[in-house]
Amino acid sequence: MIVLHSYGQNFKPWGEYAKALRQELESRSKWALDVQDFSVITARSEDEGAEVEFSNYLRALFSHQAPDLIVAFGAPAGAFVQRHRAQLFPNAPVVLSAIDQRRVQESALTRNDTVVAVRQDVPVLFGNILRLLPETKTIAVVIGDSPNERFWIAEMNRKLEPLRDRVQFVFLNNLSFEDVLKRAASLPPHSAIWWNQPQVDAVGAVHEGERALKELYAVADAPIFSYDDSFLRGEIVGGPMTSAADGARATANVALRILAGETPGDITTPVLQYGAPKYDWRQLQRWGISEALLPPGSQIYFREPTIWEKYGWQIALASLIILVQSALIGRLLYVQRRRQYAESQARKRTADLARANRFSMAGELTASIAHEINQPLAAMLTNTETLELVLRSSVPDIDEAREIVADIRRDNERASEVIRRLRSLLKKTPFELKSIDLNDVVREATEFLSALTAARGVTLTSLIAPIALPIKGDKTQLQQVIVNLVTNAMDGMLDLPTGKRRITISTQRADDLGEISVADAGPGIPPEKAKDVFEPFFTTKPQGMGMGLSIARTIIEAHQGQVFAESQTIGGAVFRIRLPLVLGNGE
Repeated sequence: MIVLHSYGQNFKPWGEYAKALRQELESRSKWALDVQDFSVITARSEDEGAEVEFSNYLRALFSHQAPDLIVAFGAPAGAFVQRHRAQLFPNAPVVLSAIDQRRVQESALTRNDTVVAVRQDVPVLFGNILRLLPETKTIAVVIGDSPNERFWIAEMNRKLEPLRDRVQFVFLNNLSFEDVLKRAASLPPHSAIWWNQPQVDAVGAVHEGERALKELYAVADAPIFSYDDSFLRGEIVGGPMTSAADGARATANVALRILAGETPGDITTPVLQYGAPKYDWRQLQRWGISEALLPPGSQIYFREPTIWEKYGWQIALASLIILVQSALIGRLLYVQRRRQYAESQARKRTADLARANRFSMAGELTASIAHEINQPLAAMLTNTETLELVLRSSVPDIDEAREIVADIRRDNERASEVIRRLRSLLKKTPFELKSIDLNDVVREATEFLSALTAARGVTLTSLIAPIALPIKGDKTQLQQVIVNLVTNAMDGMLDLPTGKRRITISTQRADDLGEISVADAGPGIPPEKAKDVFEPFFTTKPQGMGMGLSIARTIIEAHQGQVFAESQTIGGAVFRIRLPLVLGNGE
């Protein structure tokens, strides 16, 4: 696809039409489009030889494959295509866009051509100036001296003839742009400036982009008006204008229809008319133009809202807040106290319920605890009897006696440790978050459970992370959760042979979380039951109450963590606990 520019890609307003067309096609085309831009630089002069050379260049460039579509923006580009249609691409579809209806050579249009035309209504454009500034006596017309601009100078002179008894029109096409700036800086009172961006000034200098308008605005002592909204960027007052966005949208509609297979000659686009007048609020304020003088339905841009418009609802809200402030603060304090009391009671009841659950588990652990205590007690009894025999001998062996006493002390400490662990599990303590290592919690719970798992013929394996997992937590309650999960796992493997009963407790770091997993070799959890296992009173045990896992979830959530269950692909169930780590600045 070829896009032909009348002067250059940055010349306004056609450059804005081309940019907007690209955006429309990129967002709407279902085909990948290769768009190539060319400037008909001969529009700046009447050098027919250069135009022929440019035509030959394009024909050579696309000699192997003609373009699928040609879009020409502006009258000079449109005229070039129509003059060289037969020599260039006689069968290629052409869209003439952003071109005034009067500049189209209707007799030269073929079935492969269509037009998206605009029409500049000169009396309406200049009438807008007189509507807003009725005392205007002089209008300076800033325009260049290229062939296309000479057409518009003649057209404006012809259309503005009825206004010459009221306004003096001064055309500055015969000046360099530097001299135009000097004239604009010293206009008589009650003057206005009409801006047609000079394509080529009287000395042949080219003025593209926005620089020329900004330079004019910096020195002008009169308001500036123009004909296309691409110039509405802070320098012109505004009025009825053509729209680059509307023109590009209409052009894109036609281009996509042609690329889809329609014949250009069958596509008719109405001449684009002015939309609602657009004005720059800042320029209205600068030149003292009342909004009451604007045409009905005008759109005002860049308006700076008043304090009330900007902060009206904030002011009203602040006033309302001041009126009800005392009552609201009192209510908030009351609600806060009630919430704190409710949270305190909830924590107390959770702790009581957790302790009751620990006592319930203690019944299940009784046999293993008794077995574990009986072993050191029996050893101490045997060692005591042996010590008595040693002491009764005529020559007691003091070294042997010392060894026996050491054995008795070691067995005593072993029994005391078992009792300490049980008391720690069962004692009533408030819920208190302390800095602890999650690995230590798992190690102590594993040691406590070792006797029970051995008694039930279960192989208990612990895989502790090699790095510390610091958290804020209540060690007793977290150990209760682990004991609960392990006892549930053992109950789920009762039907398995002793050698296949396996439980693995592991810890690891997962991003900013510490994770404990308890995996077993049991039958697993049906997918439809994975969420139900933590609900109160849900149980698969004949004698179970269904509170253990519910309490476990409550404890973990009180630690700002998560617990969930799933079946393993290799068989068995795995329960995962994730708790937030307390990380240092370097982690």
